[in-house]
Amino acid sequence: MFRPKYPEAPTPPIVHVPTAVPAAQHHHAPACSCQHAPAPAPARPAGVLSGLNAGTVGAVVTVGIVLTALLASQRRR
Repeated sequence: MFRPKYPEAPTPPIVHVPTAVPAAQHHHAPACSCQHAPAPAPARPAGVLSGLNAGTVGAVVTVGIVLTALLASQRRR
């Protein structure tokens, strides 16, 4: 009685995908005969959290534990 009526899903058209592999690929000679150095690796972008170290993370965790303990002790009173 209260069940929704869903429309019929249309059937997708059949698409033919060729499975044959090209016979041969031609390799082109480089445009110049000079030796190029490889591109340098991209530098890691400086984000918001890039300056954090183990001491900073430890301090934040310690402060969080102390604040949680203080809030828990206030609720018991």
